[in-house]
Amino acid sequence: MFNKRRTSQARQHSRMKRLEVRVISPRIAWFGCLRALRKGAKLAVVLALAGVAGWGAWLGVQRALLDNPEFRLQVIDLNPNDALDERELVAFTGLDVQANLFKIDTAKIRERLLERAELSGAAVERHLPGTLIVRVTARQPVAWIALADAPVSRNPGELVVDAGGVAFPCAARQWEAARQLPVIRLPKREGEPLVAGQTVRQPELARCVRLLTAVCGTDPSSARAIESIAQANAWSLDLTTRTGTVATFGLDDHDRQVADLAAALDHASRQGYSIATINLIPQRNIPITTRTETVTPRATPVSEPAPVERREDRRSQDLKAILNRG
Repeated sequence: MFNKRRTSQARQHSRMKRLEVRVISPRIAWFGCLRALRKGAKLAVVLALAGVAGWGAWLGVQRALLDNPEFRLQVIDLNPNDALDERELVAFTGLDVQANLFKIDTAKIRERLLERAELSGAAVERHLPGTLIVRVTARQPVAWIALADAPVSRNPGELVVDAGGVAFPCAARQWEAARQLPVIRLPKREGEPLVAGQTVRQPELARCVRLLTAVCGTDPSSARAIESIAQANAWSLDLTTRTGTVATFGLDDHDRQVADLAAALDHASRQGYSIATINLIPQRNIPITTRTETVTPRATPVSEPAPVERREDRRSQDLKAILNRG
């Protein structure tokens, strides 16, 4: 009984499918296609209207902003710095000085500026109606830098180093202030070249800069009295003054050693002799060698202070003047 019912239902379902196929005549199909075409045409019209509206809006923006002569670049507002001026900025970045302000790619100009090793930061902004504001941060040199035995003429374009250890070419606008800075000489090693825009990885640089900082602790202009600084060996640094004195320092305890050097050069100046070398590492009985030539004593002789008075007075000496007299 169950099988007969199931077979009857299957036959009935099959007859309904055949009937449905016969009912879908060509005329009904044609009307269906027309309805689909009408819906597609409406969608196409809507899209076309949207496109026209978008194109119209773009033309409006183009005419109101991009083609508006009021927004043409009129002023380049560059902050005062000793790395580059407006003319160098335009030449280096390729900035079109006739361009509309909205057509200037500020991000690209900033990236281009940061390619200059002498700049540590840059920011570029538009200010309507026609001003381009550029703010740069120039690296400040603390010394010239060179590998051992390499000639250094202290000319623009040669490498200097900032307090953070980054090497960069000395800009022409920085040369007047930098030309009297000392030279830090580093050992020449395979695979350790000095590259502009990169941090110098040699540990000798940090030790030499630390000594230079101690010398300039009371007066930054004292650096002008120093010809060069270099690490002589694993435990000492050599500082050469502009007058030819070679002073040997340890790797630390620089404040005490700088005071001892100041006192020794002061004594030599008053007594009329010139120091050739001095080893400042010992705290007592500091060894020195003198030059054979005589030095004219000070015009007004000064009596030698007692040892206690000398020690109290050491740290108040003007090291710049003393080194220049040495």
